[in-house]
Amino acid sequence: MPSVPETVLDIARRHRDVPGGLLPALHAVQDALGHVPDEAVPVLAQALNRSRAEVHGVLTHYRHFRRHPPGRVVVEICRAEACQACGAEALLAHAERTLGCGRHDTRADGVVTLEPVYCLGLCASSPAVRVGEQLHGRVTPAQLDRLLAASVGAAGTDAP
Repeated sequence: MPSVPETVLDIARRHRDVPGGLLPALHAVQDALGHVPDEAVPVLAQALNRSRAEVHGVLTHYRHFRRHPPGRVVVEICRAEACQACGAEALLAHAERTLGCGRHDTRADGVVTLEPVYCLGLCASSPAVRVGEQLHGRVTPAQLDRLLAASVGAAGTDAP
């Protein structure tokens, strides 16, 4: 298995001649590693002929990018307008209380990461949630509790 710098360098080389290649390279790194580690910044900067500050600026500007490994289960709750109109804020607050971690945070045991996101594409079925790779629409707090119990329990802990 290639090391992190080798993986990042390979990705950077594939995006070197792509106009605006930094953003797709960051996405590719996160797809490959699950997050964009700090050690990726100088590798990307050098390979893409950018400053470290520019790479770091793009990395920290977009909330989509994780700088630390996510939990084994990622819970995304949509906060776009349609979902907000149908109770997404209350659902997100419920998830924070239930999971014991904040927004953009991973629980101390490393099992679950809670991510507010903007638009999961289920606007007609608001509020929308993605648990792992599975999308769910019209989610109530009780339904969210069941989803969390099933997915978080399967990831190695009994409690959501």
